[in-house]
Amino acid sequence: MPTISHIVNKFVEKRPILQHALSMNIVNFANLAERYKEEIEKELGKDVKHSAVIMAFRRYAEKMQEKEAKVPEFDYNSDITMKTNLVDICVVKSTTFFSKLKNIYEIINYEKGDALNIIHGNNETVIITNEKHKDNILKILEEEKISNIENDVVSLALKFNPEFLHTPGVISNVVRRFAWENINIMELITTTTEMTFILDKNDVMRAYNLLQELVDKGKPT
Repeated sequence: MPTISHIVNKFVEKRPILQHALSMNIVNFANLAERYKEEIEKELGKDVKHSAVIMAFRRYAEKMQEKEAKVPEFDYNSDITMKTNLVDICVVKSTTFFSKLKNIYEIINYEKGDALNIIHGNNETVIITNEKHKDNILKILEEEKISNIENDVVSLALKFNPEFLHTPGVISNVVRRFAWENINIMELITTTTEMTFILDKNDVMRAYNLLQELVDKGKPT
């Protein structure tokens, strides 16, 4: 049978902004309990005491703060690289698809600054490249099943030291901050030292400013 704590935990985890406020200890627990008490009672199926809801939120906040304290520090100092006018093409994998990738690589000119990221999932592959190559790539893939195309997307890339690969919480910290600002991540690409976000162009400046804040904190004084 679900408890008040169980309902509160599930409740908060669906609300990134509230989760952030609790982790930062910047909420009034009495007001918070008053605001959401009725909603919690509805899901629990019975009346609950105001004090019990306060205690459940307080316990959640304490757990969040303990977790935050255990996250290793990481130096986010990095250059931020932005690439615009990109296209995101999602292709269903097939027995013929992989033989066509060679033709896609051949039209990309890295020396002229062309972009190409290929991300393989279990059933689909995403190709991210410059808009100018879109028609040629679709022609190469004309017999393949294209499940989605996103035009005019932007990439923001950070390059870190090798500690990035083995430091817990680096990716989740950035992703969580994006969620707080209602920034949707269309694709996330990581390597040993790089983290790249594929975003809608309407979100990119807010995302850039957020990343710049992290980078500035890591710069030597």
